Amino acid sequence: MSKVYTIAVLVGSLRKESINRKVALALAELAPANLKLNIVEIGDLPLYNEDIDGASPPAAYSTFRQQVSSSDAVLFVTPEYNRSVPAPLKNAIDVGSRPYGQSAWSGKPGAIISVSPGAIGGFGANHHLRQSLVFLDVPCMQQPEAYLGGAGSVFDEAGKLSEKTKPFLQAFIDAYGKWVEKQSV
Repeated sequence: MSKVYTIAVLVGSLRKESINRKVALALAELAPANLKLNIVEIGDLPLYNEDIDGASPPAAYSTFRQQVSSSDAVLFVTPEYNRSVPAPLKNAIDVGSRPYGQSAWSGKPGAIISVSPGAIGGFGANHHLRQSLVFLDVPCMQQPEAYLGGAGSVFDEAGKLSEKTKPFLQAFIDAYGKWVEKQSV
């Protein structure tokens, strides 16, 4: 039996009915047998502040870092805000990268899918996040790139993924499963 890799999934949108969260859940359902996707919540993380991150950091910091550290890989599902990632996602990246020299991200195979109702599918957020991942030593899957534009119409009123979108997400998560396995050898 092949290894099952635990994937920390970070969803950049905090909205209750977030399209990004729906996409993350759809990816978890479509994931190949070698991946187990777990959403790691970021909404309760206090803004990163080195003054409160000393010998006794906030419990939310410690829990988050442990969840990312104990995962084999990371997957980012994000909208685009002002050609970048949303503030809660950037904050989570900062929290996970500290204290200096103890980054929870280092060496974990990663991938990004940006999800937007707009036509370009969060291109700016996707590429801005890639810049941060280089510094964090997260080898990011280069192909296939995943930009899901027009995302307001990929789920019906009952929350079911459209059959038109399913092959796109399937191809992405299958490629990611192969990427994680290849990077973890």
